[in-house]
Amino acid sequence: MEQEIATQVVGLGGANDFTLWQLFKRADFVVKSVIIILIASSVYSWALIFDKYRMFKKINESSLKFEDKFWKSKSAESFSKTLPAKSDDPITQIFLTAMTELVKTRSKSSAVQAARVERVLEISTDNQIKNIEKNFTFLATVGATAPFIGLFGTVWGIMNSFQSIAISRNTSLAIVAPGIAEALFATALGLLAAIPAVIAYNKFNSDSKRYVARIDNFCKRFLSII
Repeated sequence: MEQEIATQVVGLGGANDFTLWQLFKRADFVVKSVIIILIASSVYSWALIFDKYRMFKKINESSLKFEDKFWKSKSAESFSKTLPAKSDDPITQIFLTAMTELVKTRSKSSAVQAARVERVLEISTDNQIKNIEKNFTFLATVGATAPFIGLFGTVWGIMNSFQSIAISRNTSLAIVAPGIAEALFATALGLLAAIPAVIAYNKFNSDSKRYVARIDNFCKRFLSII
């Protein structure tokens, strides 16, 4: 008898343990899957956020240095020879691609040469923009879907709580509290994943538009001096 009472006390203590780990352990397969998906999405989102933050900081600084040196140089061709063949700076890569085409088309008329260089600039710009905006879609997707994934886990957890009431025929809060806590935990994780992703997407999308405008401005000015 004493052993049974002790077992019940231990079980009740475990049910009343609302630490995050215990909430995860008590959850069923569906809620656990939702929690794992949301945690993985949040971790990957934060990795992308730090990566994109470093990227924009780096290319803004490198592009500023490039443009400063470019407009101070006496010749675009001589300046291009001082640059490394491979660079992480998008504007530098665009310029080198355009200069390669410019050298190839020296024997052509000025109109044909300008048209071909302009086309190369457009293609190179599109390629660089794709690299800059890579994984933006993931951030947008997490921001849009994570709250609903968390809500699905919440609904499923509450359904389990009602099933517990039906099976035990006991409306005590102690019966439904663990299931409700697990359900709300899924909702919290959904918001935790979505909010930073939405903020980061909006910020990086704005940074990308400013940088694209910077590229377009450079390309127009470069074409004007050919």
